[in-house]
Amino acid sequence: MPYPQADPGRLRVRALAGRHSKSSIREILIDPDSDPPPAPGLETSVSATVDRIAAARRRGAAVVLAFGAHLIKNGAGALLIRLLQQGWLTHLATQGAGGIHDWEFAYLGRSEEDVRANVADGTFGAWDETGRYINLAVLVGGAGGLGYGESLGSLIENEGLEIPDTGSLRREIAAGLESGTDGTAARTELWETLVRCGIKAGFLSVPHPHKSSSVFAAAVRFGVPITVHPGIGYDIIYNHPLACGAALGRGGHIDYRVFCHSASNLSGGVMLSIGSAIMAPQVFEKALSFANNLRLQDRATACGGATCGGAIKDHYILVNDLGRSNWDWSRGEPPKSSPDYYLRFLKSFHRMGGTVRYIAADNRVLLHHLVARLSELARP
Repeated sequence: MPYPQADPGRLRVRALAGRHSKSSIREILIDPDSDPPPAPGLETSVSATVDRIAAARRRGAAVVLAFGAHLIKNGAGALLIRLLQQGWLTHLATQGAGGIHDWEFAYLGRSEEDVRANVADGTFGAWDETGRYINLAVLVGGAGGLGYGESLGSLIENEGLEIPDTGSLRREIAAGLESGTDGTAARTELWETLVRCGIKAGFLSVPHPHKSSSVFAAAVRFGVPITVHPGIGYDIIYNHPLACGAALGRGGHIDYRVFCHSASNLSGGVMLSIGSAIMAPQVFEKALSFANNLRLQDRATACGGATCGGAIKDHYILVNDLGRSNWDWSRGEPPKSSPDYYLRFLKSFHRMGGTVRYIAADNRVLLHHLVARLSELARP
């Protein structure tokens, strides 16, 4: 017998506009054309990173930037958009909260709630529009084969969703069950949600008055993959009756495969991890192994069965966080008796080969300096 479960259908969700939000996009957004703040001690690291990014783009290698949600909450989204506009990035990756804050800023112009107060009265995360539209976007996108990130970015960029007719969906599901067509499960989950929630077919208009600030919309607009790597129960959108773990998991799995594809082009490329202490190192180490597995097979086939060094090499990894390490990582890993051994954002990346550089600094300051320096260069 299954364990007892809480009933999400009993959740009382409230209008997002009635929530007190700590941050306003107008107050926090950093102007990419402004001068970055002084940053003594960063010059060498910034110069080295700019040189590696420019070299990677000249040779057509990947430049992947993984970021944590605080980058969006700190107003640095406009800096990412500038890098997308100028063609410096080939892939963006974040976790669920990064997409949620980006969406709330684009939709409402405000984000970030009072966690302590709202958990106490049961309202934390129980905001109708955030849960409704993000979950629905992933459901609709999944039925079309899109991952979580592209689904969310398309919702913002298109300012709405095209809801399919349930009758047409049923026919597609029936045909898929007969033929084993890929996507049948995703269409079934969408159909069930549309019927259960009484959602009508046609274009569902969802205005986003502040979409110019959205990193996700910009990524879709410029054709750069943006992927979300979520954890079930990590994000506020799970506190909503529309939440569908199968759809969210599928969207995240598609995005993982998209990330692996980008990782396969990291020879001579750049991996930037900015303010992502857990997601970026954990996903990157698996994706790099995935990419090497396929590259070594492809190279072996091309060389008549002899492996010709097809693994990722000559890559550059920049890691930016606030934690400071007392260990000299050039000596290798610290012993397990050292607290530094448990700094995942240092240990995992140092196991990935290539050149690793760590900067303990405010992510806004670092990114602002990178944007300023890259803007001085010719576009790739």
